[in-house]
Amino acid sequence: MNSRTRRFQISGPAGTMEVLRDEPAPGSQVHGTAVIAHPHPLFAGTMENKVVQTMARAFVQSGWAALRFNFRGVGASEGEHDDGRGETDDMLALIAAQAADGPLALAGFSFGSFVATRVVQALWSSRAVEKIVLVGTAASRFEVPALPQDAHDMTLVIHAEEDDTVPLAAVLDWARPQSLPVTVVPGGSHFFHGQLPLLKSLVLRHLRS
Repeated sequence: MNSRTRRFQISGPAGTMEVLRDEPAPGSQVHGTAVIAHPHPLFAGTMENKVVQTMARAFVQSGWAALRFNFRGVGASEGEHDDGRGETDDMLALIAAQAADGPLALAGFSFGSFVATRVVQALWSSRAVEKIVLVGTAASRFEVPALPQDAHDMTLVIHAEEDDTVPLAAVLDWARPQSLPVTVVPGGSHFFHGQLPLLKSLVLRHLRS
C-alpha cells in the first residue's frame, strides 16, 4: 500500500467485504474506476497478491482509481468460498456500491480472471466496460465464459509461457474459438516471478492505447 491507499469495509452479499482503494496522485484527473479480482481463495489468494498489486499500480499510473477486494471468506470478508458464483456476486456488489457511475474497467488474475469474465457477461448489456485485463486466466480449472465479440478490442489477455498452474495451451484453447489474441510472456511462471515490471508495462501499454 501507499499513502493514497485506503482500506475500508462495505456490506456485501455474504456480509462484510474488505476493500482497498488506490488513488492516482493528488491533482491528477481520475479517469474512472478499475475493479480487480484476486486469485483462488483456497490457495492463499488475496487482494494483497503481488500480481493484483502490480495491476493496481498500472491502473493508478494511468489515471484510474483501483479497487481491490477480498472475496468472501478471505481476510476480513465474511462468508464462505462459493466456486465463483458468490464471488461474482461479490464483485458485482462492489461495483454497484463503489463504481456505479463513470468509466469502468475490470481485471482479474487466475481465479479472479474467471470471475471477471462472469462479471463482464453479467454487465455487458447494461453497463459500458472501457478496459478489461485478464492475467493467468484459469481456463483449465473453470468454465470461463467467452467474452462478447464487442469486448475484444478493449481486452488484454496475458499468460505466462511456462505457467504450471494454468497451462498456456488451456488458455489458447479458450481463446481460439473467439479469435481472441493472447499476449504470451516468454519464460514466465504463473506468478510472474522476476517479470512483474514487464507485466506492469504490458498493462500500461494497453490502458494508454
